[in-house]
Amino acid sequence: MVALALQGVGASYGKTSVLADVTLAELRSGTVTAVIGPNAAGKSTLFRRIAGLIKGPGLVELSDTARGPQAICYMPQDTGANAVLTVYESVLLSAKQGSSWRVSDAELAQIDGLLKALRIDNLAFRGLGELSGGQRQLVSLAQALVRRPEVLLMDEPTSALDLHRQIEVLGLVGDLAKRDGMIVMIAIHELNHALRYCENTIVIAHGKMAASGATASVITTEMLRNIYRIDARVETCSRGTPFVVVDGPV
Repeated sequence: MVALALQGVGASYGKTSVLADVTLAELRSGTVTAVIGPNAAGKSTLFRRIAGLIKGPGLVELSDTARGPQAICYMPQDTGANAVLTVYESVLLSAKQGSSWRVSDAELAQIDGLLKALRIDNLAFRGLGELSGGQRQLVSLAQALVRRPEVLLMDEPTSALDLHRQIEVLGLVGDLAKRDGMIVMIAIHELNHALRYCENTIVIAHGKMAASGATASVITTEMLRNIYRIDARVETCSRGTPFVVVDGPV
């Protein structure tokens, strides 16, 4: 089973350091980890560094995989859209990235299954340029999942979705992580989603890792005050799930 670890990872844009000394013990297959923190804290940069899209100091260690960097798939916030392609064509192109252009029946069945699971099969032959922001976000998720990554980095994957779709997608991703043995990291602003769907949480602030561990032990009143500058309480609902109640800014 694949494992991911970070040792002193950093990144710069020009001469400006935007991420420094991020060290993380092994993340194991089948787990979902939230990456949280204020805007411009360095979350997207961390994902780009892990995916090898930018260079920097430190080590990104991926073990127990024969696929190397191809095992990692990064789903950015803004994926753009080639308006000429249909939804189905865009997912098929993603599936064939880096491989033979010969298409098998199994690959077509996989695409059909993903579109149905995400409930966008009715959009299969619509042009990407015709879709709403939320629909394009679901297509981007299909493009990522069809590659069967061992590490999936999702940068605010539900930001354009309504609440029903957010819950649906996060639940599906968690199920797929366990079924397929993926390591999933999700940059997310909705802390209650992190508490419900993510076993682990990493806090990034000012380009450094401020905390990491089990989600319920990381998202605390003290952390919310220090990192987010809000007065908040972490309560427990009748089903035993913790949730954040915000009282106001500090």
